[in-house]
Amino acid sequence: MSSVPPPDVPPTPSPARGLGGPGTPAGHAGRALQEALQGALRALGNALSTPTEPGARLLGHAASRWVRLVPYVLALAFVASLLPVTVVVLIQDYGVNGGFAGVLATAQTAPLLMAVSRPLQAWWIVFTADVLGALATMNSDLSEGRPWPWTPMVVVGYLALMLTVGLREQRRTLVSVWLVTGAAGFAFELFTQQRGDNLHLVMFVLSGVVLLITGMLRERGDAKRRLVEQETISEAERARRTLLEERARIARELHDVVAHHMSVITVQADSAPYRIEGIPEAAREEFTSIAASARESLTEMRRLLAVLRSENTEGERAPQPGVDRVQQLVEATVRAGAPVELSLAAELGTVPPTVDLSAYRIVQEALSNVVRHAPGARTRVSVSRSPNLEWLIVLVVNGPPTEPTSPLETSGTGHGLVGMRERVRLTGGMLDTGPLPDGGFRVAARLPLTAPLP
Repeated sequence: MSSVPPPDVPPTPSPARGLGGPGTPAGHAGRALQEALQGALRALGNALSTPTEPGARLLGHAASRWVRLVPYVLALAFVASLLPVTVVVLIQDYGVNGGFAGVLATAQTAPLLMAVSRPLQAWWIVFTADVLGALATMNSDLSEGRPWPWTPMVVVGYLALMLTVGLREQRRTLVSVWLVTGAAGFAFELFTQQRGDNLHLVMFVLSGVVLLITGMLRERGDAKRRLVEQETISEAERARRTLLEERARIARELHDVVAHHMSVITVQADSAPYRIEGIPEAAREEFTSIAASARESLTEMRRLLAVLRSENTEGERAPQPGVDRVQQLVEATVRAGAPVELSLAAELGTVPPTVDLSAYRIVQEALSNVVRHAPGARTRVSVSRSPNLEWLIVLVVNGPPTEPTSPLETSGTGHGLVGMRERVRLTGGMLDTGPLPDGGFRVAARLPLTAPLP
């Protein structure tokens, strides 16, 4: 039985990609070119809106090398196009001698290269050359339609020059340049009314528009720069004020710690002659002197504390918290919605009052930062003693936030860390803070338990 060959089935065409499709090399190159062009335009806009110091190159502060070269490229293009045309027009249409036409055209166009760094000096040269050109062509037999006192090339070059002047000079200078330009044109029109064609008015108006726009752009850049400088100064002052306030707060808290010990010394010194029998008279006088000195010290401390305390610090007169209050602090944080685990050593031994208070404040500030900047982050708090029993180790580690952060809480300046560093420095300990690779944050403090305070 003979078999019938199957009919030829044409192959299914695969989806063709256009030559300029998004998946082709040409498409990738097009996107790269578009992104590069947008980046260059953004860089150019930022450079134009940022003023340059006198004597510096126009756009010389730009980060991109290509943006820094833009003024030179444009100036060279203007000179290369205007110089030969000016020479030809002066010779053929205005009847100027060839040699003088070349010198005049060079003086009217070449200073545009100088304007990149010295626009005002370039303006003096160009303006003088333009006036000399108008005087040289004043008595020429011009055919009808030839502009005077300024040629079209003079207007184009002058407007390009006004662009550089407006981006660099102050408002008073810009107004002076504009008025001098208008005065020169109106003076030629006044003395030779039969030659005028109102081109001086066009140049006066256009130069004013260019100076106005570029001057506003430069002043906007000046205002932005001053704002940044003021914000930097304000931030430094705010950090300094925060540091001073934290030191004053620590001093107030230290008063409560030191005052307790001074009070104990006073009581012991006053009661020693009655508690110990057979004390010599010299020893009685010594105890009396010690008690008097302690009372005087307490009086001086209270006087100093009156200066340090403000009217709204009544709450600080309560007994200062310590490590024994960390458990309550963690429980309050858990109630606020933050999952916190606490590892507190059962026996910490004798903790100096200053270290005790500093450890509590460090944990308090660290947990506050977690609630503000890492909502929902799992946090671990550990308070323990080092193996050699010489250090109190405070460790607060949190993971990355699991909930969106409120916009009001994302503008922190890190001033809470200032207080931690001051407390650790006060006790002679060490502090290590910083972000973790997973997006969390670590606060680790080591406070001395046995070493004497500095």
